[in-house]
Amino acid sequence: MAEPEVSSATAGGGGRLRNAFGGVLCAFTLLLIGVVAFSIRLFSVIKYESVIHEFDPYFNFRVTQFLSKNGIYEFWNWFDDRTWYPLGRVIGGTVYPGLTLTAGTIWWLVNSLNIPLSVETVCVFTAPIFSANAAWATYLLTKEAKGTGAGLMAAAILAMVPSYISRSVAGSYDNEAVAIFALIFTFYLYVKTLNTGSLFYATLNALSYFYMVCSWGGYTFIINLIPMHVLLCIVTGRYSSRLYIAYAPLVILGTLLAALVPVVGFNAVMTSEHFASFLVFIILHVVALVYYIKGLLSPRLFKVAMTLVISVGLAVCFAVVAVLVALVASSPTKGWSGRSLSLLDPTYASKYIPIIASVSEHQPPTWPSYFMDINVLAFLIPAGIISCFLPLSDASSFMVLYLVTAVYFSGVMVRLMLVLAPAACILSGIALSEVFGVLTRSIKFQLSKLFDDTSAAVSASGDSSTESSTNSTKSENRNEKSETAPKEKPSKKNRKKEKEVAESVPVKTKKEKRLVVLPFELSIMGILLLIVLGGFYVVHCVWAAAEAYSAPSIVLTSRSRDGLHVFDDFREAYAWLSHNTDVDDKVASWWDYGYQTTAMANRTVIVDNNTWNNTHIATVGTAMSSPEKAAWEIFNSLDVKYVLVVFGGLVGYPSDDINKFLWMVRIGGGVFPHIKEPDYLRDGNYRVDAQATPTMLNCLMYKLCYYRFVETDGKGFDRVRGYEIGKKHFRLTHFEEVFTTHHWMVRIYKLKPQKNRVRGKLKKLKSNAKTSSTLAAGRKKNPWQ
Repeated sequence: MAEPEVSSATAGGGGRLRNAFGGVLCAFTLLLIGVVAFSIRLFSVIKYESVIHEFDPYFNFRVTQFLSKNGIYEFWNWFDDRTWYPLGRVIGGTVYPGLTLTAGTIWWLVNSLNIPLSVETVCVFTAPIFSANAAWATYLLTKEAKGTGAGLMAAAILAMVPSYISRSVAGSYDNEAVAIFALIFTFYLYVKTLNTGSLFYATLNALSYFYMVCSWGGYTFIINLIPMHVLLCIVTGRYSSRLYIAYAPLVILGTLLAALVPVVGFNAVMTSEHFASFLVFIILHVVALVYYIKGLLSPRLFKVAMTLVISVGLAVCFAVVAVLVALVASSPTKGWSGRSLSLLDPTYASKYIPIIASVSEHQPPTWPSYFMDINVLAFLIPAGIISCFLPLSDASSFMVLYLVTAVYFSGVMVRLMLVLAPAACILSGIALSEVFGVLTRSIKFQLSKLFDDTSAAVSASGDSSTESSTNSTKSENRNEKSETAPKEKPSKKNRKKEKEVAESVPVKTKKEKRLVVLPFELSIMGILLLIVLGGFYVVHCVWAAAEAYSAPSIVLTSRSRDGLHVFDDFREAYAWLSHNTDVDDKVASWWDYGYQTTAMANRTVIVDNNTWNNTHIATVGTAMSSPEKAAWEIFNSLDVKYVLVVFGGLVGYPSDDINKFLWMVRIGGGVFPHIKEPDYLRDGNYRVDAQATPTMLNCLMYKLCYYRFVETDGKGFDRVRGYEIGKKHFRLTHFEEVFTTHHWMVRIYKLKPQKNRVRGKLKKLKSNAKTSSTLAAGRKKNPWQ
């Protein structure tokens, strides 16, 4: 009896040692995944320099600088008079503060440890740091659904997925840098609460949701996806107390905390994006009450109580729905924001809100963009969905629902490919884990079977030598059996039953093994193919990180036979503005360049990338679309002194203002009806060559971009549009060129003073009385009409 106890103790010790080794190996693997997620996003710093990318990050950087210098109280009360002149902007009440507070806290911590890092350095590396956090959060979320192996696979895939890299490279200091981590971690805590029913995790879930609300406006995706899953569980009969604990505290605490964020405020309870969570909250309580009554009453009384509960519940639901309908009907947009309506109706923005449709991130993606951003994951996702149904649990059903909704929203807006990336990585990690499990199990089984066959062949020779002793033993056993009392023989029915049981058991096990065990050669080949597939994925991700997504938009490069060419025109123009203009001068440009002008040139702008005032943007668009004199009057009324335009016709830069010009016309025409898009089109085509319309050739945007352009090559050939311009030789009467960058990408013009305007062929000045009367009449005239 002592030997089995020793062997069981040894087995238990071996199991603990194996678990400890597995835990250490898992932690080391997660550490490597974090290092990979951080390092793959450093190509922008290695190849270029440590600089902030894109447009929106420059505003976030400027706000973080203000926070680190003046403190959090000044940040909440900051009124910025350098944006949206003459309106200004209350920064503390109109910005999502999560990113700024996170980077400011990191900067304060490292400086408290006497590590001298600048605010810019912290901002540049915030996104790579949180990409590692997002990979670890993905591991935790997937582990709750399908185990450790699937979690490690999903974390490794997310660390390198190009869709996430595009918004988290070093220098991409945007809200999504921390928001994706908050999104995944909130989902993890929700699933963890579903699995455990712990109120502690439910409270943490509400706090994580609060951090998500602080970080990004995409928090509405969470507060709609989780109610959808709760409703799905109720409809499919999967209600439990764990579901109640996972959802009810999130709605109560999460909504209260969300209302504390100034940019959200009472929108957390007043807008249509949040109504679904409240409706499901009521339904959940009705279902909980029904289950509670069912446990207390007899079946007969339960039917009577159910009738009462259903009638009262329907009355309450109708009353709540009536209140919601009244609130929604009182809003011109039915309680929805413009971006939310664009998600529900992809044609809404193009019809009613051109300012939203003009943003390239809000356009629908093309099919190649899916293969660019998620690559081979597109082929693994269906296998992951099947794995989630074998077996189906609350956590796996949430993964499938997350994927389905993310696929829809990514198909409407290319920016939301970022939300699809975690779901694609999780489902792909589950699929790869299941496939690797089957293949390795098959190899292990085949190898053990092969070793058993060899050991049986070796023992066959030993069995022949002991055959004689075995025969003698059998004869002795026969004698003993004959001497003992005869036993009862089983009946024919019992014999048949025993025979059927003896034959059925091994056949069943063989069938089960055939379903889960593959041939040895096929298993080896499958593992090799998966390794090759993973190799292609890694190569594609590294290429995307190094080439496609690492170049900062403020510094452009191109390769030719002469080598690498660097176009640093944007910083050249902003430096000129900073050093050659007065501090109080106002600069007008299209809204794309507002954040950069304010942050890098430190000059007041008329509009910027916040796009909160459509009328103000339409005013600038109208000025760019108007003839030179009318445009001067509009800019002069706004106290503008300089006008900045971006032109790519010389070097072939396609994202210039000429290509964006039709959006200026559409946005301006939406507020000022005298601006009509057909006036700028020839037979429905947008042209700037000799076939262009007179309205197009005489508008301010055309003149500011193509002024003196013919001097570059003598022909005026536009490399972006691919033809010679229509109007080559003209003079500016109300604007004067003050600076053009080296590659003609940024051109800056100054408004001429009123007294120096050229008055055509008139050589004699009019009398002072007539001049004053003309000026007075000019002041009374509306410049936008």
